[in-house]
Amino acid sequence: MLRGTKIGLRARHDDDIPVLLAELYNDVVNSARADGGPWRPLPPGTKDSRLAVDESEPAHVSFSVVELEGGALLGTATLWGIDTHNRAAHIGLGLLPSCRGKGYGTDVVAAMCVYGFTVRGLNRLQIETLVDNHAMLRAAENNGFVREGLTRSSAWVMGQFMDEVVLGQLAEEWKPKG
Repeated sequence: MLRGTKIGLRARHDDDIPVLLAELYNDVVNSARADGGPWRPLPPGTKDSRLAVDESEPAHVSFSVVELEGGALLGTATLWGIDTHNRAAHIGLGLLPSCRGKGYGTDVVAAMCVYGFTVRGLNRLQIETLVDNHAMLRAAENNGFVREGLTRSSAWVMGQFMDEVVLGQLAEEWKPKG
């Protein structure tokens, strides 16, 4: 397990999937804000790639986020779009509603930076988030990510187009915490 200050990143367990399905992916608004495609209901036992880990997909690494003290499931984190030639990837995360606002997001981003820069040897990490996702913007910026741009009306969310903020960090800029 990769450890942050308060969280751990570990492999996805089968018993994580029903919790993530119920609390993240079957919430229409949350799913619409987090995913690049339209929401669709997922049945129990789904093999949907957002939940089930596909070891044959090298450009995508999924983690379950757990609390270090007690091991409770907090959410999911993903390193996706891994480009081994250009040594770049994107970070995504989703915390269960009951786990938001407690500083876990900042710790998840920090742990994902350790994974991306130290474990994988990447040169660039990028985060894209909706312009009104202040928690993710704060988590990224608290970890040294820089706002690089705005993609106007690039996300269709619950009947309207929204802007997305692009944040990036290079390995040479990264300062590990602790």
